[in-house]
Amino acid sequence: MGEVYRARDPRIAREVAVKILPPVFAENADRLRRFEQEARATGAVNHPNLLTVFDVGTHDGLPFIVSELLEGSTLRDRLQRPLWPRKAIEYAAQIARGIGAAHEKGIVHRDLKPDNIFITEDERVK
Repeated sequence: MGEVYRARDPRIAREVAVKILPPVFAENADRLRRFEQEARATGAVNHPNLLTVFDVGTHDGLPFIVSELLEGSTLRDRLQRPLWPRKAIEYAAQIARGIGAAHEKGIVHRDLKPDNIFITEDERVK
């Protein structure tokens, strides 16, 4: 839910991702609540297999999340090519570590699927 843009944060001198809840969704109380819940949950955990959040807020009435910019592909895209069993086990272990860290903080993803699992260019699963 939301639109994601690539941006440059001059304060930290790096490329970031900015996720914005579009105005039509921001007016919907349930969607706004879910977006804010996602922002709080994502920002509450610091783990190498989870997305790092730098900032959360609102600008001109639009809620946003600023996070690390992930370069690579989704697990869905990666599964379109042959995958060695050892690599599949490595990916599964990283997914489990990330989910475990979130669950330790009482956070449940609710939409875990290959399209929402990202494999970075250095083979880190997020």
